[in-house]
Amino acid sequence: MERENAWKKYTDEQLEQLEALSCRYRSFISENKTERECVATAQAKAEAAGYVSLEDFAAKGRTLEAGDKVFVNTRGKALTLFNIGTVPMSKGLNILGAHVDSPRLDVKQNPAYEKADLAFLDTHYYGGLKSSLWVATPLAIHGVVAKKDGTVVPVVVGEDPADPVFCISDILIHLAGEQMKKTHAEAVDPEALDVIVGGKPVRLGDATEEGADEPKEPVKRLLLDLLAERYDIEEEDLLSAELEIVPAGPARDMGLDRSMILGYGHDDRVCAYTSLEAMLEVENVERTSVCLLVDKEEIGSVGATGMQAHYFENALAEVMNLAGESGDLALRRALAASRMLSSDVSAGFDPAYAGQFEEKNSAFLGRGLCFNKYTGSRGKSGSNDADAEYVALIRDIMDGEDVSFQTCELGRVNAGGGGTIAYIMARYGMDVIDSGVAVLSMHSLWEVVNKADVFEAYRGYKAFLHRA
Repeated sequence: MERENAWKKYTDEQLEQLEALSCRYRSFISENKTERECVATAQAKAEAAGYVSLEDFAAKGRTLEAGDKVFVNTRGKALTLFNIGTVPMSKGLNILGAHVDSPRLDVKQNPAYEKADLAFLDTHYYGGLKSSLWVATPLAIHGVVAKKDGTVVPVVVGEDPADPVFCISDILIHLAGEQMKKTHAEAVDPEALDVIVGGKPVRLGDATEEGADEPKEPVKRLLLDLLAERYDIEEEDLLSAELEIVPAGPARDMGLDRSMILGYGHDDRVCAYTSLEAMLEVENVERTSVCLLVDKEEIGSVGATGMQAHYFENALAEVMNLAGESGDLALRRALAASRMLSSDVSAGFDPAYAGQFEEKNSAFLGRGLCFNKYTGSRGKSGSNDADAEYVALIRDIMDGEDVSFQTCELGRVNAGGGGTIAYIMARYGMDVIDSGVAVLSMHSLWEVVNKADVFEAYRGYKAFLHRA
């Protein structure tokens, strides 16, 4: 059952819509490289589309009715949108869920040091990545620094063409004999992924009073002076900072035909963005629509902003109470009767590594929205494994709206595997299936998606919200 390439079916009008969506998405991932940035931008888009804060809504003593749109921002790192439908929520909701965190390097709490007349920031990697890919490539710093007085200082360096960039050094090939004997996993020690951020010592007159001794670490001293000058932060403030090291530069069209997008963070912002656009465009729904943009998926969906936390359940309880459906039993019924697309990317078939795929059950770039009945690893361990009846419903929805889609697995049996948030939401008893966009070079600094798949994901998510 080979699926046809989606590009073959488009009208001129659809091609225009595809390019417009791709342009918006390319800008989104270029400008939003952290979960905080993604959530802030998504909230701004939601507010422009008529969504209001649930907290503000409740404070005014209003009652939620069909057509009302509210959002909940969780610690600036997760966002939940509700579009209230005409049928009671206890009959179930239609939910889109995607994560906005991506593999990266996190700056440690006590990061700054000097060695060999160079200033460094020490890092700890976040999520699954290949250490060797992060060396000798332009890097940027994104994040926030929280000060004791309650001030939160945003930091972005390395994205503006006038900005400096940063890098992690690699051993030159002439001295790499020992390194070349190691496995790919051992070639670069993750503890050695320290970012070079300075190489000039502070001038004595600039840093000290007349007659004082030169600083013990003059290069580090200049780095700290620059941080103080530009951001008004001290070294101690780095103890309460969240600074992320990410690839520098914007996403770009890829291929002479401009059919693809090369960018950082397609996993999983391509699903998050298309889910958001679909959610904001859908009006007058029967079943209440929900869009979840969540954090921490790359490290197991843990923590207060990961899907294993209870913020969605708590928010839904608040929403149902304001809609006159209060009570734990009504909440449990709503969750159990819900349907969800756990929107996460899938491994695109790569002919350069064909041996790691089982071709007839692989996702191909350009063939539309992917559905993974199960993910996990080995004997489906850690997967949700959607039931046949729900898969049949999804097929009917997609075919009814002429959405190009394909079914797939994450590589050959026992070749690897991966997980999503699907199994977490399935604990409530709701129907859940993984869906998303095929990606080449997943978890590399620069990943590849096909514009047709981005467009079909958006179309598929809209169809789901309308018809599930």
